[in-house]
Amino acid sequence: MPTYREAAIVLRTHKLGEADRIVTLLTRGRGKVRAVAKGVRRTKSKFGARLEPGMVVDIQCYEGRNLDTVTQADGLAPYGEAIARDYPAFTAASVMLETCEQLTEEGQPATQHFRLLAGGLAALAVREHDPRLVLDSYLIRALAIGGWRASFVNCARCGMTGPHRAFHVPSGGAVCPVCRPPGSTAPAAETFALLGALMTGDWSVADASQSRHRREASGLVAAYLQWHLERGVRSLRHVERTF
Repeated sequence: MPTYREAAIVLRTHKLGEADRIVTLLTRGRGKVRAVAKGVRRTKSKFGARLEPGMVVDIQCYEGRNLDTVTQADGLAPYGEAIARDYPAFTAASVMLETCEQLTEEGQPATQHFRLLAGGLAALAVREHDPRLVLDSYLIRALAIGGWRASFVNCARCGMTGPHRAFHVPSGGAVCPVCRPPGSTAPAAETFALLGALMTGDWSVADASQSRHRREASGLVAAYLQWHLERGVRSLRHVERTF
């Protein structure tokens, strides 16, 4: 059977039979892949610990009709242990992995998603920024890659140059006074600035933001995420939003 080798991030696993697991992977070149890892639940498994959610691995598989089969897995980035030791980082990583799984499709290249997720996991592991800021930055960027880029300056409906003071999730972000629909919120100007910084990766602005603006931004990001995904992100409820 044809084999392939790819850099991959483990998104999810679940048990299969007595000792096997089905592993959902986001690969750099092939997009999302589901594969059987045989015997990984046995204590003597050579690569069981490398196939846990959040691990970045160099993986070798051979193709199957319905599921591929893992034949080798080597660790590329030891993020898992560092993330698992910190609860905020662990919950943030869980949301990122679940979101990525929903935003990608099997067999469809997803290089941008791969790079974004790998960068997000690395940021959580080194703890240079608040994990909740890293999470919100990941979510709005991942949604942008998926085709739902939010506007935090110009009007999302008519394009009128901003900044504007209203935000409407179904409309796609900031809205001008003319386009503002009922039910729009009015975040602080600092919250809009924080959201823009998280989208562009301006960490000097994000790290200097105040707690109340971080909480407000997180609420808007969560609402925007849940609106655009058909299924809710279950792990999001475990994220502590007290900055």
